[in-house]
Amino acid sequence: MARFFEIVELSNGDIVLRRADDADSDALVSIHFSEDAKASLQAHHMDVARVMLEAGVRKVGELSGMEVEQDDFDTPEHEQRLH
Repeated sequence: MARFFEIVELSNGDIVLRRADDADSDALVSIHFSEDAKASLQAHHMDVARVMLEAGVRKVGELSGMEVEQDDFDTPEHEQRLH
């Protein structure tokens, strides 16, 4: 398992978790919000997705005996959407 992960929004609107050290690799996890869900979240869908993904990674770490720190996630403010 990679030491660092990044959470990014792809051009198709999906939000993915991937290894930060290998941007060309497939996403480990992908979240897709419907347009209705995005509208009800009022532009906070990235925040919701981030919390969901971090919780999942923490649980995997807990189950495997690894400790996951907040710094293990990289969500660059200027690169939240990939084209």
